[in-house]
Amino acid sequence: MKNFNDFKIELLKNKETAREYERLAPRYRIISEIIAARNKKGMTQKEMADKIGTKQSAIARFESGNGNPTLGLLEKLGGVLGFRLKAWLQ
Repeated sequence: MKNFNDFKIELLKNKETAREYERLAPRYRIISEIIAARNKKGMTQKEMADKIGTKQSAIARFESGNGNPTLGLLEKLGGVLGFRLKAWLQ
């Protein structure tokens, strides 16, 4: 049985899979950072939802990657967690 890293390496040998993985990486990095920040503060999804005026299910959908969060939602989450969104110019 392969471990996850071996499985991932094998999948990423496919160029189309690798491209899609790279395209989605920023989305999942943001989600992971928000989950980590929420956990560091000891907050539940429900507590965070209450603070920004939404439902726990909306937080769960966001954290699972199912959904398309608005910039407003990301700003609210950042406000509750103590960070700000940054924009970069290239």
